[in-house]
Amino acid sequence: MSYADVNGLRLWYEIHGAGPPLVLLHGGYGAVEMFAPILPALAARRQVIGVDLQGHGRTADVDRPLRYESMADDVVALIRHLGLPAVDVLGYSLGGGVALRTAIQHPGLVRRLVLVSTPCRRQGWYPEVLAAMATQDEQVGEQMRGTPPHQLYARLAPRPEDWPRLWAKGGDLLRREYDWSAEVATLAVPTMLVYADADSIPVTHMAEFFGLLGGGHRDAGWDGTDRPAARLAVLPGLTHYDVVAAPAVPAAVLPFLTHEVRPPV
Repeated sequence: MSYADVNGLRLWYEIHGAGPPLVLLHGGYGAVEMFAPILPALAARRQVIGVDLQGHGRTADVDRPLRYESMADDVVALIRHLGLPAVDVLGYSLGGGVALRTAIQHPGLVRRLVLVSTPCRRQGWYPEVLAAMATQDEQVGEQMRGTPPHQLYARLAPRPEDWPRLWAKGGDLLRREYDWSAEVATLAVPTMLVYADADSIPVTHMAEFFGLLGGGHRDAGWDGTDRPAARLAVLPGLTHYDVVAAPAVPAAVLPFLTHEVRPPV
């Protein structure tokens, strides 16, 4: 457990287990601890590298906006700092956007990609979720004091008083339009999408995203030879807010990370 000085940021990371490296990127207003329920299962098979993104957890904020692209560059700088030639990356929600940008911007460093509850464009969220994102600011951050995310932040953050600032900068990020569909369609990194069946993302967008990755276009054939490189898992009985803690996640993800996948055509 340590800090890496990258891109003007003291980036917190921690390493668990042994095996091929797997980078974990948490959701918004969270930290590595978001993965605590599934970390033992992952670390039993992989060298897990958990990261606290800019302004989150133990990583203090710096004087730059929160952007998926710059946080992806931070992750890549950490990978290089650790001397790793390539890694698998698993990101959840906000961290999923960072993971996707990491694969898009630096495909040679990402061996396999797992995105949990992540859209490929901003309009992939339900309208009511977008409306809630639009309201996030310092005032909402103040209203969130005493909640479990705030309690975690207060315990971990180098500057706990930055909590409202994180909400202001997070809201600025979440209000920005983006559509990475064209870049996703050219992505050569084997990718797995994982969602809850009651997610904040409609099933129609899950199918759209999977289709951009080459999935869902044809029957795989009796022997599976036409199976796409991409994978899609929709886990039952879960929501956007509890899916990342579900034992079904490592059960679905570890085989994808372990087995050889035919590259996309």
